[in-house]
Amino acid sequence: MSLFPTSLYFGNAAGVVQEYADHVRLRYHSGPRHFDEFTALLHHVTRALARYHLGKLLVDQRQMTPYLPAEQVYVVQHWLPRTIVEGEYRYGAVVQAHDVFARLAMDTIRTQAQELPLTYRFFPDELEAVSWLQAQQLLLPPIIS
Repeated sequence: MSLFPTSLYFGNAAGVVQEYADHVRLRYHSGPRHFDEFTALLHHVTRALARYHLGKLLVDQRQMTPYLPAEQVYVVQHWLPRTIVEGEYRYGAVVQAHDVFARLAMDTIRTQAQELPLTYRFFPDELEAVSWLQAQQLLLPPIIS
C-alpha cells in the first residue's frame, strides 16, 4: 500500500480527497465547516471510490472538529448508504481525532451505522491504519438497491 497519493482528487475548506493506488483518503481540515462544503467533500469521496472500485477509505480525522448534528444525520442516513452502493465502500480505517468531542461524535455515527455492510477500525496513528487497510481483502458482492 502506497503512502504517497497518485492524485489530489478534490479539496475545499472542509478537507481533501486523495486517490492512492489501492485506497481513497479523506483528510479533514481543522476549524468549522459549512454544511455545503462538508457534503461536497463527501460526494467526491463517493465518486473517487466508484471511479476505481477501490472499496477502501482511510479517514484522517486528526485535525477534525466534532461533527455537527446535521452532519451526523447526513453521514448515517444519506452518505454511508449511498457510498456503500455507488462507491462499493467496504472498509474504513479511521485515524482518530485529537479532539475528544470529535471522537465522541464519530462514536455516535458508528453506533447508528452498525447495521450497514461496512467494517470500520479506529487507529491512533496513520501507519497502523494503512497497514490494516492493506490487509483487507475485497470480496465485493453485488448490492442491489
